[in-house]
Amino acid sequence: DVLPSPDGPAPSVSITEIRQYLRAQDIPFHDGYSCLHTPSLFTGDRGDQPLSANAPFTLFIDKTTGSFLCTATLAEGTWQDFQANVEMRLRGISPIPPASSEEAEEEMRQAREDARCIWERALPLWELLDEKETKETKALFGISQVTNTTLKRFGVRYLRTARSLVFPWFSPQDATLKGLKLVRVEKNGGTVTYVEETLPRFDSYRNLFGLPLIGRRDTELVLTGWELDALALHQAGVASLALPRGTSCLPPTLLPYLEQFKRITLWLGEDLRSWEAAKLFARKLSLKRCSLVRPGNLQPRPLEALNQGLNVTKILRSALLASHKSIVSFRQLREEVFGELVNTEQVSGVKWARFPELNKLLKGHRRGELTIFTGPTGSGKTTFISEYALDLCMQGVCTLWGSFEINNVRLAKIMLTQFAGRRLEDQLELYDEWADRFEELPLYFMTFHGQQNIKTVIDTMQHAVYMYDITHVVVDNLQFMMGHENLSVDR
Repeated sequence: DVLPSPDGPAPSVSITEIRQYLRAQDIPFHDGYSCLHTPSLFTGDRGDQPLSANAPFTLFIDKTTGSFLCTATLAEGTWQDFQANVEMRLRGISPIPPASSEEAEEEMRQAREDARCIWERALPLWELLDEKETKETKALFGISQVTNTTLKRFGVRYLRTARSLVFPWFSPQDATLKGLKLVRVEKNGGTVTYVEETLPRFDSYRNLFGLPLIGRRDTELVLTGWELDALALHQAGVASLALPRGTSCLPPTLLPYLEQFKRITLWLGEDLRSWEAAKLFARKLSLKRCSLVRPGNLQPRPLEALNQGLNVTKILRSALLASHKSIVSFRQLREEVFGELVNTEQVSGVKWARFPELNKLLKGHRRGELTIFTGPTGSGKTTFISEYALDLCMQGVCTLWGSFEINNVRLAKIMLTQFAGRRLEDQLELYDEWADRFEELPLYFMTFHGQQNIKTVIDTMQHAVYMYDITHVVVDNLQFMMGHENLSVDR
């Protein structure tokens, strides 16, 4: 995915400008946690009639980016699209939802068709051939304690040919099937890993798993990073949803669906990466309504808590408030300090799989740290750093590249070769297979080249952090970004 070029899109909009515009156009609105709520332009065809404050407020405008989503019609677009539709309405023309490209539409249609075929082949988990197969399958995924009633409510199925659980994504409008997530188990020695695949592709897969089961009057929610955790919490009598991309990203397009909740508890997993992600997501969701479950031996992930017979309500009651005053006492930090002592390995950060010696030097990739690599021209800085970043990216670290010296096509070619571990120019028939796998990585490129205005670059980075939850930024290289003549200036 390429982030918007700096000269392409219109400049970002501030929340003050959005409010002023809505007031000037007599559009009623109220302030939510992450979004402004207004009646939709896309429901009904009242033309130049003013929007009524009595109409349901189904259109949500993101306070940070100005992007909008209408939950009634699923129309979405940029702030500029919203303004264009308001202008059309004033001229008596019915607003039209911004259209995706034909290519994107076709891709989504194909993904839905593929999802439907898989869904029809999959069997409800409680209707396998015999009880023995059902028990073995549930044991394999660690869900022996999850009842058939719970599985039935969420519509979980099993695809025998792929030995995968199938989780549906139903449209909140009309309950049609929009996509699927398949999860299978891989055992390597004593370690168990869960491999996920989504239809459509992961960046278009926006399923808040469990959304159809949420009532309009529910005001408290537990947000998890995994579908199986949502099943466990539901069984414990707790309203819960699972994020489509786990702890790696909370797509802003999902924020409107979370606006109804006065209190959200983030219980994303049992390691420190989940804890870091919870703190990052809480900022998007508004700190004042969020609480976080701190990982620890007595507070594992929800599924594990169910399997161990732990009291889920008690764990949720011990969740820490995300917002805190500017001054804290050690008493407030005590539990977090203990967590760091217990998890010394995780505190070191995400380890490099390909560079054991680097782990000894840097311990791992940790947020908030700056590493500078220096060396003469041609010494292999870019080649090494692309491998170094790829290593982390393959472990789920959302990465943003700013390549100011070599263009993105060349950089992507280097990284794809490193990813495949082979010379693809000699095996072109393998290109599509490796390119498909490479596309699944949480990797983004800025479109700048050569000397750039620092403010524009920083703004783009901040946009990327909000949109894609970027936690690792690579700048290659500094003198190209700033221009040789500016190196004497303190920048």
